[in-house]
Order: sequence, then C-alpha cells, then structure tokens
Amino acid sequence: MNQIKVIRNIMCVILCVIMLLSMVACQPKAVDLTETDMFKAGTYTSTAKGHSGDIKVEVVVDENSIKDVKILEHIESPSISDPAIERIPKAIVDGQTLAVDTISGATVTSKAIIVAVTEALKQAGGDIDLLSVKKENTKTLGETVEYTTDVIVIGGGGAGLAAAVSAHQNGAAVMVVEKMPRLGGNTIISGSAYNAVDPKRQSAQGIEDSIEKHIKQTYEGGDKQGNLALIETLVENAYPAIEWLESLGMEFKEDIFTVLGGLWPRAHKPVKPLGTGFISTYENYINENEGVTVLLDTEITELIVDNNRVVGVKGKGLEGEVIINANNGVIIATGGFGANIAMRDQYNTNWPSLTNIKTTNHPGATGDGLTLAEKIGASLVGLENIQLLPMGDPETGSLSGNIEQGVENRIFVNKDGNRFVDEGERRDVMTKALMEQKDAAMWVIVDKNSYPTGETKNNFNESIDELVSQNRAFKADTLEDLAKQIGVNPDNFVKAVKEFNEAVDGTPDKFGRTLFDKKIDTAPFYAGARVPTVHHTMGGIEINTSAQVLDKDGNIIHGLYAAGEVTGGIHGANRLGGNALADITVYGKIAGESAAAKK
Repeated sequence: MNQIKVIRNIMCVILCVIMLLSMVACQPKAVDLTETDMFKAGTYTSTAKGHSGDIKVEVVVDENSIKDVKILEHIESPSISDPAIERIPKAIVDGQTLAVDTISGATVTSKAIIVAVTEALKQAGGDIDLLSVKKENTKTLGETVEYTTDVIVIGGGGAGLAAAVSAHQNGAAVMVVEKMPRLGGNTIISGSAYNAVDPKRQSAQGIEDSIEKHIKQTYEGGDKQGNLALIETLVENAYPAIEWLESLGMEFKEDIFTVLGGLWPRAHKPVKPLGTGFISTYENYINENEGVTVLLDTEITELIVDNNRVVGVKGKGLEGEVIINANNGVIIATGGFGANIAMRDQYNTNWPSLTNIKTTNHPGATGDGLTLAEKIGASLVGLENIQLLPMGDPETGSLSGNIEQGVENRIFVNKDGNRFVDEGERRDVMTKALMEQKDAAMWVIVDKNSYPTGETKNNFNESIDELVSQNRAFKADTLEDLAKQIGVNPDNFVKAVKEFNEAVDGTPDKFGRTLFDKKIDTAPFYAGARVPTVHHTMGGIEINTSAQVLDKDGNIIHGLYAAGEVTGGIHGANRLGGNALADITVYGKIAGESAAAKK
C-alpha cells in the first residue's frame, strides 16, 4: 500500500509539473528584442498610401533591435501631418514595437507610417506578430504643474491664435492650451475663403458691394436669427481684420470670388493653400516674439472661478495635471461640435439623423468649450443650428477632392444626369435638395475654364491630374464620354449642360440661378463625386460685441471670453460660406483685446 501511495504521489507531482509547463507554454510571448537574430541587419525601405499619396520610409536594424526609422518622402499636408511624421518613427524606435498609438488628427498618416515600417521589418525577417504585441504602459504621471499668466486661450485654432496674438499685442502675457498634438484646428484644413467688403479688389473686377449688403445677406441668410449687433461688428471689422493679418505678413490673392453658399463675390483667397496661411502667420508671430507660450496635448477640464470671476483653468497633459492661473482672464476658442456625433444627435432638430453623416471637421471639434462654459452658468444659444454642406468626399466626408473653383463656373447633376437645384443658393437649401436625390449623391461638373492645365490646383492644393489619377475625379474630351465614365444618362447630362450654357447667355434659369460667369463648353470636362457632410455648428456660447461671455440672465461672466465656432448667435440658422474665417479673425482679435484690458 505504501508503495502504491508513493507511486500515486509521484504521478501527481508529474501531472502538476506537466500542467504547469503547459500553462506557461500557452501564455502570450512577451516582446523581447534582445534575443539574437531578430533581424537580418541592414537598411530597408518601403512605402504605404497616406492621406495625400505614398509615404516612403527607411528602417535601419541590427541583429536584435530597430535602430532608426526615417520618413524619406511624402506629400502629406504640412502642419496637419507633422505630429505623425515626427512622433510615430520615434515611438517605434523607443518602444521597439509596432504597437504604437496613432496621432489624433493625423490618423491616416500615422497608420500609413506603421504599415510602411511593418513591410520594411518583414523584409528584415522580423517577427511581426511579436513586434505587434501591445506593451503595458508603465509610465507614471508626474506632479501637478502650475503656471501663471495674464491671458489663457483654450484652443489653438484660428480663433484662439488670433486671440493670443491680439492679447499679446495689447500688452498681455499669453498661454495657449491645445488638446491636440498640433495647432490649427479646423482652420488649417479649411477652404480658407474669407468674406469681406473690399472696395479696392472688388472694384477692380467690376463687383459692386457694400457693408449694408453683407449685413443684410448674413442676417437674412441666417433666417434673421442672428444677433444684429454681432453681425454688424463682424461685417464692419472683416476688412480691417484682413489688413491686420497683412500687417502680420499674411498674403491674399487679388482675385475675389464667390465661395459655396456665400451668395456674393466677396471671398478672399490666401496665397498659401488651405488655411495654412492663417496658422503660419500666427505661428511666425509667436516664434518671433517673447510672451506667448503654447502647451500642446493638454486638455482643459475645468474653469476656476473665484469671487464670481474666472481666474484660471485646470487640465491634464501628457505628464499629469496642469493648473494655470490667469491675472486677466480666459478665452474659450475650442471650436464647434461637428465631430461629436452624440452632441450632434442631442441638439439636432432640423435634419434627419446625423449619426451616419461624416464631417469635414478635425477630430478635436467635440464641443469641449461648451461643456466648460455651461458648467459655470454660461448661456448657450442656437445649438440646433447645425450646417451641412453638399460637398463632402464620399469616403471621408472632408472637403478635400472638391473640384469646384468658384460658384459661377460649375453645376451639380444627380445620378440621372439632371440638375436639381440653384447651385448659387444657401448651403442648407442645396444640401436639403441633395438629400432628396438618389443615394444623396451628386457630381460637380466643370471644364477647362476651371482647370486650364492638369497642374492647376483646387482650393485644397490638389492638382486636377492628381485627382484624376486617384479616381477622385474623372476627365473626358466630350460630355458623352464623361457621362459614360460617371454612369449617368448621357442625354440628360448633355441637356443639363446645354441649359446651363443658355442661362449664361441670358435665358432665365429654371432653378432661379443668378450667379454665372463662363459656359461649360471647353474640353476637357471634369466630374467629381460629392455627398452631404456636417460642416459647422452655428450655436454655442452667447457673447456680446466685446466677446465677453454672458450668463443665462444676460449678465457678463467676468474674466471669461469666447471667439470662433464655439460661440453662438452670429450666424443664425445658416452661415454664409466665407463668413467663418472672418468671424474667427474678427472676434478672436476682439477677445484678445478685451482680455488684455481685463474688461
């Protein structure tokens, strides 16, 4: 019996050892690149498709580690992609892993870099599964960091940077706090059209305009829901704000045009593409002058109120908690909530469900400033007024890829090849008409008058040849061939273009269109697909003409200011195209002046 017990005990021990070994064997293998022969030492290159084109990387490895990752070539948008270009290669080398976080606001570029590096490491014989295991974050947050300045600006987009520069010019020390890893907000990815009555440029083109006309169109274009005093301040200061930008070194082209939904030719186009001209102008000022500090990757979570005055902010950065005290005041310039689906659904009363509608906005446009202000009793107005455009990219919702060069020289046709709306109308009118078409999809049609050469670029710095090569636009020498390529009825399509051309010659347009320039009659002809997209939120924090924030009783909340898309009450139910860049500049400048003066 004793021998049997001994044998049983031995068998139990053996079984336990076997089970223990099997459990160990089943555990996921930890990432350890210190093993020998992880790679075949050398330098490897690979490419992957980014947002605007191929990204080429160079990866250097020795037998057991990734030594270096470099971006050799790319055509991604400057500033927008910079954080990904700078941070992703470093994160891969520092962590010796492919499992790195993408950069918010540059997700496509981030993923492309990771894909390209992955392919290079495959060439080097690397174990991609092993390299893709997510490492535990063992980083500990540091102690709370506290700052003191005169003016705090929450948000580093166009309105926030205008406010920061203006406050500094008026004698204040300024700290800009931006939750994203880059400056620019929606401004840097905008079409950059800026509305202003400009007698010099407009008269040179034979355009009649007036302050009164711009005020009337803005007020009536918003269904008379806008605050007339705010509108008057916007319009009267729009051109002086252009002169202010020019004094800072920004350049505008001489030609004035009508932007989508702008209703009149008063849009100014910067020399630099997209909204980079605005942001680089402000950045140059900040870099050349002491007294403006920028904190990136820092999210503000609370406004500090003392004795009924806003005196600072609390937030969190990459290293831990941040507290900033303000001697003068705080400016909220965090933008709208177009990228916040839950908030859009909460406030939307004017459109069908927006849950599945993409947006032109950058990922940081999530309405944070509204939440901050509302917590301390600020009045929020017009939140139901959400603007959609008929000009979204079918894949991304962005404005990129749009082939129109101005309202006067293009038409829209639906999937049957028919026009369906006055293409010079308000943005909401055009979008509602588009939503009634098959698949809520349309084609923008232009010709050689819009693109004299294949190298001619659209408002987003993309050449027409590039768009055609990417199948984002279609090109043909005849209307019939273009109709075939885009799958519309050729008879309807040819008739639509013919009727438009007759209207250019003076025949009354059946949709009531009045904005015309050249006929669509010169090959090559082009078509680009577009769908509805969420673009702008007109509602937000209520302010007065000094950009001071008001509470629910109409009283000033001392020490708190707001500017840009985070505010409400200016544009009413519909914003005119081209008024946003004027809005953020005019009221950003005013907010900076008011905060510096401690109004």
